[in-house]
Amino acid sequence: MSVRRGGASAGADKWGIRMARPVMNRIHVAARGTLPALAVLVALGLSGCGPSNGAAAPSSGDTAPSPAAGHQGAAATGASKSGTPATPAASAAVNPCAIVSRQEAEHLAGTSLNSPVSVAEKCTYSAPPSGPTTQVEVFVGETAKDYLTAERGIGHELRPLSGIGDEAYIEDYAVFVKKADFWVSIDLVRSNDPAENRGPLEGLARTVADRI
Repeated sequence: MSVRRGGASAGADKWGIRMARPVMNRIHVAARGTLPALAVLVALGLSGCGPSNGAAAPSSGDTAPSPAAGHQGAAATGASKSGTPATPAASAAVNPCAIVSRQEAEHLAGTSLNSPVSVAEKCTYSAPPSGPTTQVEVFVGETAKDYLTAERGIGHELRPLSGIGDEAYIEDYAVFVKKADFWVSIDLVRSNDPAENRGPLEGLARTVADRI
């Protein structure tokens, strides 16, 4: 809205109707009172278009991924935002059942197994009730590290495996692999000659080390 300023001669509108000075004065006063209010409304409207905290609205390329998506993206590129290699230890969570597949667990157990059950840092593959008493357990992270510490504590013989991850050990029915400070352990429950397990356990340890 534009407001004309001046005397009575300037108070005529575009249709040539002359307005009295008191009327023009009231219009001027009303206009001066309305303009600041309009300015406030415009400012509030503009501030409402942005984030409530005053930060600029992120573009589609700046949207932060969810923790799960962030881990997948880091694993795919092999590096974090800081440029350091991405490892499962740096992720928010690692699915232990993704470390060892059901087919790999069945090969180790020598029999068919049920679908895995995952709880926190542990994944369990169990044999059906009609099958032999066999089970494969996969531990990751601190749980795997604690399992290794417990095995050492009770005096089980842990033989080192060279060329697997950063550190690896094997015993009669279990194998432990460390890579970039992240531990994975695979425990086999099976009634057989322990010598039969060394090859499959070592082979699976190499696969897991390349996978994490």
